[in-house]
Order: sequence, then structure tokens, then C-alpha cells
Amino acid sequence: MFRRKKKEEAVEPVVEPVRGAETPVEDARPDAMAAGEGATSPVVAEELARAEEAPVAAASEPAVEAAEVHAGSSARARGNRVQKIGIVSSDKMQKTVVVRVDRLVLHRKYRRYVRRTSKFMAHDDLGSTTGDRVRIVETRPLSAHKRWRVVEIVQKAAK
Repeated sequence: MFRRKKKEEAVEPVVEPVRGAETPVEDARPDAMAAGEGATSPVVAEELARAEEAPVAAASEPAVEAAEVHAGSSARARGNRVQKIGIVSSDKMQKTVVVRVDRLVLHRKYRRYVRRTSKFMAHDDLGSTTGDRVRIVETRPLSAHKRWRVVEIVQKAAK
């Protein structure tokens, strides 16, 4: 009822070159590889040329450079945080404001724009008051309801 598969011929394992080990092609023409003739793209050739031109003194302090790169990458790792602009509707709490953000949404049936309002609680160190137009940015949870922070006061309220 069931047929057995025939035993496949033994396949010789493919040996991949070790990274950093030189191949016979590179041994034959090291000057061509340094000049970028054997590179796959012009970008690789430019990087090789820059690596050769780099001073040796810069490579003597890798710990300092690694710390700087790591510190800069943590700031970039956060990515682009969501920013919204809204109007402060309440400032009765300490260091917290309620920001009303309006947006226009196209109604699916009537094809008219409808105004939708969302309210966000935001941490405020700048001292904004009711009626101010502020820019808020997304942040880690600061309390049970606060996930936003006031970055700047775009326009003060007219009094």
C-alpha cells in the first residue's frame, strides 16, 4: 500500500569559508582587492577605502567609542514617538493636564467629515493652563491613566 522512498545518494556537505579567512582568489591579487576591483558594489569599495584612510590612533580607544555609540543608539532605539497637538481642557490636578485632541474622520455612509474628540491625561512640568494649545508626546506609563507628556506650549490661551 505505501511505497518506501529510495535511499538518496549521500550528499557531500558544503564547506563555507570561515569569515576573515583568505580565499585563493584574494591571495592571488591582494592589490586588486584593496583597490576595490573585486568588490561587489561601489559602496563596498568606498567603505574599504575609508577603512584604509582611517588613522590608527582612533582605533586605540575602542572602549570610549563603544560607550558613545551605545548611548546614542539607546536614544535612537526609541524611534519616532507619536505626537499630538491639542487644547488643555483641565488643569485642576498637580502636574497633570487633560488635553483634548480633535480630529476629522470621514463618515462612511454620508461621506461628510465628522469631528471626533479624544481626551488624554498628560504630565505637565511647563505649567500650561486651560485653553493653551500644547504638543504632547507618547511616553511610558506614568500612572494609571497618564501615558503622555507635555513637550511644548504651542500657543498660550487668550485672556
